[in-house]
Amino acid sequence: MQRRYKINLQVMAEVLLLLVLTLGVLVYFSHKVLRQEAMRDAGLMLDATVQDIDNVLLSVEQSTGNIYYDLIEHLDDKQRMFTYSRELVLSNPNIVGCAIAFKPGYYPGTDLFMAYVHRRAFANDIKSDLVTTETFANRAYTEQVWYSEPMKSGWIGWTDPLKGDDTENEPLVNFCLPFSDKNGERVGVIAVDVSIAQLSKIILAAKPSEHGYSVLLARNGSFIVHPDEKKLESQTVFSQMDNGADASVLEAAEAMVAGKVGEKDFTMDGKRWSVFFKPFVRGELESRYNGEGTLGWSVGVVYPYEDIFDMHNKLVYLVIVIAILGLLAFFAMTTIIIKRLLKPLKCLTQSAQRIADGDLNEYLQDTDREDEIGQLQNRFHKMQHSLQKQVNDQEHEIVRLQQRSDVLRTAYGKTEEADRMKTSFLHYMTNQMAVPSESIERSVTTLCNNYHDMSKEEIDQQVDNIQRKSDALVELLNHMTHFTETEAGKEGHYE
Repeated sequence: MQRRYKINLQVMAEVLLLLVLTLGVLVYFSHKVLRQEAMRDAGLMLDATVQDIDNVLLSVEQSTGNIYYDLIEHLDDKQRMFTYSRELVLSNPNIVGCAIAFKPGYYPGTDLFMAYVHRRAFANDIKSDLVTTETFANRAYTEQVWYSEPMKSGWIGWTDPLKGDDTENEPLVNFCLPFSDKNGERVGVIAVDVSIAQLSKIILAAKPSEHGYSVLLARNGSFIVHPDEKKLESQTVFSQMDNGADASVLEAAEAMVAGKVGEKDFTMDGKRWSVFFKPFVRGELESRYNGEGTLGWSVGVVYPYEDIFDMHNKLVYLVIVIAILGLLAFFAMTTIIIKRLLKPLKCLTQSAQRIADGDLNEYLQDTDREDEIGQLQNRFHKMQHSLQKQVNDQEHEIVRLQQRSDVLRTAYGKTEEADRMKTSFLHYMTNQMAVPSESIERSVTTLCNNYHDMSKEEIDQQVDNIQRKSDALVELLNHMTHFTETEAGKEGHYE
């Protein structure tokens, strides 16, 4: 029983090792393939996100360009500037406001002049009311970056997000286009507002995955696109570190702000995420001013680990459960099969043990199995028959020897009896011959010693005595000879 379980456990251990190695290789390469697939999908999503953002920016740039040349022809018409601003806002739903600001003193009798029209609450709804004003935020426009930088350097492009005191409590990104008078002197700036919140909604409408989202970071780390509106209002992504964000978030943000291309893993709110990022590059068109290049922005697609590997992990768990059930079923099957295979060996072992204990009548049947156990059983069966034959031969030989022993024992008894009879006979004959011999000896002695003194009758008497005793001895010797010949004949018969 223990040996069978040892065999089962050994087989199970080998199968388990093979299964673990197989699953390990499968999980590793499938995880790697899924990672590559996620990167490929992220690359496509990044390109699509860049295209969507660039389409919004391009529409704003083209709308601004549409009024640019007509505007520089009517710079002296101050009221017409409000019309341009209004028409620009109405012509493009992505635009929530437009400011046309002139350098101080451009119009006689007016120090600062700005025609600013924006949608109420900076909504993208075309039907929303328009608000017309000559101010923006709580500071003079000459102190604001959307005006000061283009006027100073002639820079054309998009600003980093304006938040807090730089806007009217609405995060905005501005397209700035400076313009000059007929003498080539820079006299003002057209600044077109795009709502960051509305831009985020447009971009985030296309979700990369069930829980994934896109992000757009400005060069200073401010969010331009993010699903959490609170983060759109915060200063920069780096300010999250003050709120206890994981260090991995900082590493990912620094890589994006640095304009790198790649992928980073980070932990946020106790969950693992992966962000795939690349610099935001505007499309090159003949009619588009691309002097600024990439703008220093970075676009990223964020996937939670569960979106990338959830199905993979579920499949792995399913495979593990199936493998465990399969191992249990395999263990049960191997137990039955091994028990069945070892049953003849067990019977063979028990029979051999009984034979070894002296039970030579143990009968072992032959088998039709062709495996090693069957061959062993058949050979053991032949050996048992051979051994049984030898035992039977030995038993027959023992019986035969026993019979011969009995005959010999009987003959030996008769021989001993004959010897005793011979001894008794000889002893008797000896005793019988002693008296005649002594009488003959006395007569002979008397004749020898007294021959001259004896008379003829005495001599004849002694001779007659010797003759009679001699005849008695001869008769005894004849009897002895006859007895000896009879016994010799009997011994020859026994042999």
